[in-house]
Amino acid sequence: MDDKILYDITKFTVLDYEEHLSAVLWFGGCNMRCPYCYNSDIVFAKEGNFDKDELFRFLKSRQRRLEAVVLSGGECTLYKKLPQLAREIKELGYKIKIDTNGTNPKMLKEMLKDNLLDFISLDYKAPSYKYQEITKHKNFTLFKESLIHFIENEANFEVRTTVHTDLLDENDINHIIKDLYDKGYKNSYYIQNYMHQEKILGTLKEQTTELDITKIKTDLIDVKFRNFKI
Repeated sequence: MDDKILYDITKFTVLDYEEHLSAVLWFGGCNMRCPYCYNSDIVFAKEGNFDKDELFRFLKSRQRRLEAVVLSGGECTLYKKLPQLAREIKELGYKIKIDTNGTNPKMLKEMLKDNLLDFISLDYKAPSYKYQEITKHKNFTLFKESLIHFIENEANFEVRTTVHTDLLDENDINHIIKDLYDKGYKNSYYIQNYMHQEKILGTLKEQTTELDITKIKTDLIDVKFRNFKI
């Protein structure tokens, strides 16, 4: 992966980093196997398609036209040289957003301390009691460590959960909301409705019912709904 560090590059987006014209860098590989994931090719990628020289030729050609770079995947924190790469991207004048499942708190803390992250999207995949079942990742405590660190250090970040009602129900989401409240989370919590695609990691079918948002507790923290019919 060191030679060809990236699976793909989205050269322009206005969706992945709100209010910023961005490029998305997709890093191959992931330490989770969420059944609703639509990036299955990226999750199982063993090799990338773009090396570092190609990446920086592209980024230099887009200076003053793009504002930011989004680090995504897969799980981009599996790439051991990510902090150094982020530092070099920042030197070109770009802001950096990271999409992460939070399972590499050591790296995330380092990047935050070194002012390499302008914004973080942290995926709260499931409550602790369903976490391994849904993600196939055993260590919920790693995610929790990242979450608590971001809260305590007042990081510029959002927490988000993708909901397929075969996996998570209203009680599960309310459990997450209460956990965020108890930990002192002050930012918006985004609940994202699953949008079905044929090519996903698992065997989930389209939802037969959507989450009943009238049963979601919205009095503890600011809750926002994405892709719901409201």
